Amino acid sequence: MAFEGIRATIHFLSSHSSPRMLTAALLALLCASASATEIQPRASSYSGEYGGGGGERFSQSGNQLDGPITAIRIRVSNYYIVGLQVRYGTVWSDYVGGTSGDLDEIFLYPGESIVQVSGKYKTYLRKLVFVTDKFRFLSFGKDTGTSFNAVPLYPNTVLRFISGRAGSLIDAIGFHWDLYPSDYESC
Repeated sequence: MAFEGIRATIHFLSSHSSPRMLTAALLALLCASASATEIQPRASSYSGEYGGGGGERFSQSGNQLDGPITAIRIRVSNYYIVGLQVRYGTVWSDYVGGTSGDLDEIFLYPGESIVQVSGKYKTYLRKLVFVTDKFRFLSFGKDTGTSFNAVPLYPNTVLRFISGRAGSLIDAIGFHWDLYPSDYESC
């Protein structure tokens, strides 16, 4: 129904106006229709992929539906990040990577979120440092290789899930940022 009114206005203007007048009228109509609907600001962004080209792809995008990140398990050898697992809400993701090395486990405080991830890589991931909004630095691995620093593009967004490639080691990793889920109760 609104489309018919716009079409009639355009027809009237095109037969009774100059091309400049028609352009101005169309621009005004577009602006009016855009302001009539609520425009959602962007919040999601992606950082990565950091690391080498091997391994099989993984993504924990579905896990974010279980809630925010509440804990991280990382397996580290003398030289590499071997494997990882993330807890979303109260549910652990599938483990990705190999089985050698030592397993570390870090729990976030209720309501705490990861707001930055830095690290190092060569062919494989070598170091990860998670920085939280409570100013905690959770560091895993060795300090050698090419550095990276991953942060969200938009304010008030946090790490929501990870993706990457893994085999017997973590080959590469990427970070997906978005708003903290507003409908989630803290664990």
